[in-house]
Amino acid sequence: MAEGARGSGGGGWFQFGFCFGKATEAGLEVAPLLVGGEAGPVRCVRPSWSFSGIVRAGGSPPVLLQGAVCAALPEDCRDVLPSETHVLVLREAAVESWPVEGSAPVLEGEPAWRCEILPEEAATVELPLVPGGYVAPRPPFFTPLPSTLQARKLALGYEHAVLLNTEGALFSWGGGRHGQLGHGELESRTEPQLVEALYGVPMVDVAAGGWHSAGISEAGDLYVWGWNEMGQLALPSKSVAESRATTTEVKRGTGELYTWGWGKYGQLGHGQTASSDEAKRVSCFVDWGLRVVDVVCGPWTTYVHAVAR
Repeated sequence: MAEGARGSGGGGWFQFGFCFGKATEAGLEVAPLLVGGEAGPVRCVRPSWSFSGIVRAGGSPPVLLQGAVCAALPEDCRDVLPSETHVLVLREAAVESWPVEGSAPVLEGEPAWRCEILPEEAATVELPLVPGGYVAPRPPFFTPLPSTLQARKLALGYEHAVLLNTEGALFSWGGGRHGQLGHGELESRTEPQLVEALYGVPMVDVAAGGWHSAGISEAGDLYVWGWNEMGQLALPSKSVAESRATTTEVKRGTGELYTWGWGKYGQLGHGQTASSDEAKRVSCFVDWGLRVVDVVCGPWTTYVHAVAR
């Protein structure tokens, strides 16, 4: 167990995988997530390729950027969505998108896009959903949604979107060349379309990777579809089979973390860089007596919130 984890009171946010400016070996160990150089309460993590947005659960400033872009955002910022070209910020009375230009300070000058919203709306917004539609950290920054969809949650992939409505149905649209839309074909869609294969199966959560998607049903079943080049779907992958590492079978348990897919930077949490097309338990949290309650997968880094059992 990392020294920082021993001194963190047993729980908190952890990270493993790609560390900007450091060798790959630095990301092989599961370590506490440091915010501004210190461990502290975190509400959520918003990862991009080379840097992440950290929304704190208390303290000042409330939102920071860490990695290739480092910045403390203004006190009125509530949430953030980063990309390699823009940082989209939820403020107390507006949603704004600011360009990321080399070493230039973030949120100085004029935003690339801005939309005012009521303070009471900002207090209840769950990005990327906003009143009337959704936002993204790259153009187009705002896309309207039909009010009939009654969105509960929206997940953004690199080229597609998956929406969970209040009735537990899934809709998807955008790029479909890797099957990430779940419509049984590789065509793209410009408008939300019902994922018919899951119609009648009430869903409670949804996620989107770069070119694959996942959903969890009320019964606790996990459904995955889309690109499986590096085993992202936990299904047999030819490219992974050609360089398969020996895996160990483990028993299932409540609050345990399992990972699979691309592992080049140690983002699977197994202390190595091998990829896997089989779900494999991240054993350190069990060894430390911690129960995982939240997971955020970035392109090359994994962030985990764990609490004492």
